[in-house]
Parts: sequence; structure tokens; C-alpha cells
Amino acid sequence: MPTYAYACKECGHRFDQVQSFSDPTLTECPVCGGALRKEYGSIGVTFNGSGFYRTDSRAGASTASTTASGTGSSGSGASSASGTSSSGSSSSPAAS
Repeated sequence: MPTYAYACKECGHRFDQVQSFSDPTLTECPVCGGALRKEYGSIGVTFNGSGFYRTDSRAGASTASTTASGTGSSGSGASSASGTSSSGSSSSPAAS
């Protein structure tokens, strides 16, 4: 469950509250009874590693679809995308 940060508009009291997505937003300060507002900060997500570029997932997706459908007509495209071709050109699947 996410943790939300709240601040009182009246007294300035700040606190964090663990709430479900379906829980209603808090509106009353527990200290003075004043109106609350949600505080929004920067998110704590960092995208590292592979899998975040358009071409990163294509080799795995082509190989999986080729094995599921047999050798089919896309067999030559899958071999160059998986890096098994002798030409070594990995940029050709990204261009098409």
C-alpha cells in the first residue's frame, strides 16, 4: 500500500499516512482539526538496466513468437534479430 504525505494548512503539521488506493483522502488535521492537503514529491523510481529501449524487447519477442508458430515465414527475420546470423548486423531489425 502506498504512503501519502499530508500537511495541515492551518498549523503546518506534517505526517505520512499508509492508505489503500480505495481509501478516501484525509481532510482533517489530527492535531488542530484544520484542513489538510496532500504533498507530492519526486517519485523514488529509477530505471536501470536493459529493457527500456524500443529495440531491447524485440529480439526476445521475435524468438518467442517464432517458436510458438513454428518456423513459418518469419524464420529469417528471427535469426537476424536473435544474433545468430553470420552478418552480425544487429541494427537491421530496429530499422524495420
